[in-house]
Amino acid sequence: MAATPAAVWLRRLAESAVGLAPGGLRPAATVLAYVALVGIIHELGALPISFYRTFLLERRYALSTEPLRHWVLDQVKGGALGALLSFAGFSLLYAAVRRWPEWWWAVAAAGFAVVVVVLTEVAPVVLLPIFYTFRPLGRRELGERLLALSRRAGVPVTDACEWQVSDRTKKGNAALTGLGRTRRILVSDTLLASHPDDEVEVILAHELGHQVHHDLWRGIALQTMVAAAGFFVASRVLRALAPRLGWTGVSDVAGLPVLLLAAGLLSLVLHPAINAMSRSMERAADRFAFELTGNAAAFAAAMQRLAAQNLAEENPSRLVRWLFYTHPPVAERIAAARAWRSETAP
Repeated sequence: MAATPAAVWLRRLAESAVGLAPGGLRPAATVLAYVALVGIIHELGALPISFYRTFLLERRYALSTEPLRHWVLDQVKGGALGALLSFAGFSLLYAAVRRWPEWWWAVAAAGFAVVVVVLTEVAPVVLLPIFYTFRPLGRRELGERLLALSRRAGVPVTDACEWQVSDRTKKGNAALTGLGRTRRILVSDTLLASHPDDEVEVILAHELGHQVHHDLWRGIALQTMVAAAGFFVASRVLRALAPRLGWTGVSDVAGLPVLLLAAGLLSLVLHPAINAMSRSMERAADRFAFELTGNAAAFAAAMQRLAAQNLAEENPSRLVRWLFYTHPPVAERIAAARAWRSETAP
């Protein structure tokens, strides 16, 4: 649909849907209507794949505990939230295209960075509670231990919470989410049920390593640079194709599928390099966890247990690792923990 007459036809359909809107509001209303139409088409195509990947496949391997009605509710919530963010984002994007036709890509990249920072800050208190239930960590001694660990690492947190995921999955997880006063420790109930305190502590130490190394900000900077490059490429593609495809110009919302395709293809090309950078940051965070806790043995045990719990492939091929892995394979992480332990043994 990206570079076919269907894109223009959809724009005309969107224009007819907002035909009664006041003249000054028509461009913005047309963008909203067009985004809604494209979003519906995308969801109709993506829903069967999502259902297979996140529901049927998870149940086949006995990882999912989620009833179908719960899955559907999550899809509805996610779709509504995605629609809200898409409407706001694309409205601002096309306002920038109309206002700065030559430099909109730079303005859009700056706006992208602001949005990512804001969403990161509000996620623990606004977004995640839409989907999950959180409560104070039931194991008081462990909670105090995790808070003490964060203080020792120099990373202030507001609290440590138990993350209720057992009604969805058997997988274990832990995270350090938010910024500043919204930063909090999240430990899934599935992790608490299957891992001793030493292992939970060293898993959190890894997450603290990301904070100490400023990986969150490095990640946002990297995402912003990729977004800027993608928007720049899209701006050139839109300018070249607009006369040939019957668009009124680069600000014609009929070019939205091409914009997304051009930016997405660039991101896909850069993906292996981005993954390699991510794996490097993960290795550094692992080493930080060894050094902070002095317990590389617990880290190795935790990785082994998590691999079994989450059905992770311990030693994938180099090609699979290069294309898809944001973290080092489990076997490599265990080997690094054992090597550090050997190096530091008295």
